[in-house]
Amino acid sequence: MSNPQHFVFLLIEEFSHLAFSCAIEPLRIANLVQGEELYRWSILSEDGKTVTCSNGIKTVVDGGISSIPKCDRLFVLSGINMQAHVSRSLLAGLRRERAGGTQIGALCSGAWLLAEAGFLDGSDAAIHWEYHDSFMEAFPEVNLVRSVFTVDGKFITASGGTATADLMLHLIEQHHGHDLTVSVSDQMVYNAVRNASAEQRVSIQSRNGMRNAHLAKAIHIMEKSIEAPVSPSKIATEIGISTRQLERLFGKYLNASPKKYFMDMRLDRARKLLLQTEASVTEVAFACGFENPGHFARVYRAHFGVTPHLQKNKIG
Repeated sequence: MSNPQHFVFLLIEEFSHLAFSCAIEPLRIANLVQGEELYRWSILSEDGKTVTCSNGIKTVVDGGISSIPKCDRLFVLSGINMQAHVSRSLLAGLRRERAGGTQIGALCSGAWLLAEAGFLDGSDAAIHWEYHDSFMEAFPEVNLVRSVFTVDGKFITASGGTATADLMLHLIEQHHGHDLTVSVSDQMVYNAVRNASAEQRVSIQSRNGMRNAHLAKAIHIMEKSIEAPVSPSKIATEIGISTRQLERLFGKYLNASPKKYFMDMRLDRARKLLLQTEASVTEVAFACGFENPGHFARVYRAHFGVTPHLQKNKIG
């Protein structure tokens, strides 16, 4: 028997139970299929006390961050409201482990905590798509990727959910070969395993229930120009159709004009930034292409029924 690899999972309050299960189960099944202990794991919380995930289930842990056992990998696993759970002791513990040579990774929104610790500057990182806008605003020095996971840098990151299973299957294949990985995924009834280059969100076409290439290109242009919005006529020119054709496409597939769809997209991003970052209302307005904060406030209130300032102070 070879020495089993030891993975430590540091669970942060409100962590994702789905990501946690997708991290542990492939390891357990690998042991089962192989008939020997290839992997063992320990579960920690910051203070060594019971930790609660986002669905309310409480998890008993093996210890706290002050007593991390020697391990092959330490994974930080968080979920919603991860910013509220960043503490000096947590960051100090992570920095201490890094200084000691521990290989550190992050699952779901865990990349946020690694970035707060200063680990990810200049590195690729994956995080759940829900936090992309706020992450880019908070950590411009980090190379945020849309992949389901990253494994090429010093810090492994996975975007959460089933992407965590993809990462664990990748690690199993690295150390124990393709055949075992296939057997594990078969036991999981998981036949859509993705590699690190796969993007985590469905395509614009699938998300909107259509396959029109012009419309997909138009939405892609909008997504890339939120800070400096372009007009429907310029979008139409760039994709090689008339403005009238563009209007018809948006009306047919999305039941909205290009102008309204783009405004809704900008306001949705503004809401994420207000709720997920420390940026001021004025900074959020500029980041979403509004040159006048007063105009932004009026449009925001008309759309969401609450002013940006009140939204900023609203939990969740």
